[in-house]
Amino acid sequence: MAGKSYFYGLGRRKEATVTARLYAGKGNITINGKPALEYLSGNKTLEAAITDPLALVSKQKDFDITLLAKGGGISGQVDAAKLAISKALASINDDLKVQLSKAGYLKRDPRMVERKKYGLKGARKAEQFSKR
Repeated sequence: MAGKSYFYGLGRRKEATVTARLYAGKGNITINGKPALEYLSGNKTLEAAITDPLALVSKQKDFDITLLAKGGGISGQVDAAKLAISKALASINDDLKVQLSKAGYLKRDPRMVERKKYGLKGARKAEQFSKR
C-alpha cells in the first residue's frame, strides 16, 4: 500500500456500472453512502455475493469498501460490484490476481437484454399465426 490511500476497480453488468475503492480498514462496506445491508434492503444473500471475492482471498476484515453504483437494478449492481472489488484486489498483487482469475471473478458477464423488434410484442414474441 506504499504511496496509495486506496485501490480502485470498475465493474459493469447489464446496464449497471460500479466503481469500488478499497481502503485499509475493518471490513465496512458502503454503497452510495449507505451501509450495504441497508442499500440492499436487508438481503443478506446479495451482501454475501458482494463479499465473495474478499472471502476467496481471506481479506474480509482487511478493507473498508466504498462503492458507487449507477444504472441497472440491484442484481446487476451486485454483480458489477463483485467484479469491481475483484479488479481492485487484483491490482494489489499478482498472487491475488491469479486466485481471482482461476475462480472466474475477473471476467465480465457480457449478457445483455435483447432489444425489442418492430412488429413483435417483445424481442421474439409475435402474434399467434392464424391461417383463416
